[in-house]
Amino acid sequence: MDRERKRIVVKLGTSTLTHKTGKLNIRRIERLVKNLADLHNAGNELIIVSSGAVGLGMAKLNLMQKPKETPLKQACAAIGQCELMYFYDKLFSDYSLNVAQVLLTKYVLLEDRRVNVQNALAELLAHNVIPVVNENDTVAIDELELEVGENDSLAATVATLVNADLLIIMSDIDGLYDSDPRSNPEAKLIPVVYEITDEIRELAGGAGSKLGTGGMKTKINAAEIANANGIDMIITNGRNPDNLYAVFEGGAGTLFKAKGTNNM
Repeated sequence: MDRERKRIVVKLGTSTLTHKTGKLNIRRIERLVKNLADLHNAGNELIIVSSGAVGLGMAKLNLMQKPKETPLKQACAAIGQCELMYFYDKLFSDYSLNVAQVLLTKYVLLEDRRVNVQNALAELLAHNVIPVVNENDTVAIDELELEVGENDSLAATVATLVNADLLIIMSDIDGLYDSDPRSNPEAKLIPVVYEITDEIRELAGGAGSKLGTGGMKTKINAAEIANANGIDMIITNGRNPDNLYAVFEGGAGTLFKAKGTNNM
């Protein structure tokens, strides 16, 4: 992969950031931040789209299962968002890097309003700041009331807004397989997808972990959004933070190749 990429959106899923208890996986997030800081120091502009707020809020309230009541989900999001940003700010500051919280709703991403988001993100990047983006689940409850969340699609939308060169989605799976690896030990990883066909869509499984809300279906949808806007997307396993390097050193995971790009 081209090492000269400059603008990269990295989506970190709940399963990547937390233990099964919902509490932060401190060792992993420290390694992720260290690697992201290194990529930033190498000359790349980074935007992080981070899940995890609801899961962290659940842990703070000692909830073992995701609540069904929307107000309680909102409370978990509000509580967890504070802890999430505290850790990002603390860890990135160790590498003399600043972060900024950007909470979005679908309404500010409408065609006549998204320019405000673009301007804010552009200004942060111009000042060498790493934006940390999430959906504002405390006041925007659409995602909270869905069985399948939309942070993957949010990441693809953000990548489109900032005209990114690459979208990296870090999840709890290595990439897209030709069958379900959870039930078929012979399942093979698909290294490159050049076109998202009905067959590719059918390979998408169900929802993810009990703490996260996404699954392969939302990742395929994100790939369609990114690819339609000329942006390559990679799904890679976030449980190994060094996959951030591997993406640029021969590949790790599944690359969804946008037509007309020459980055491979």
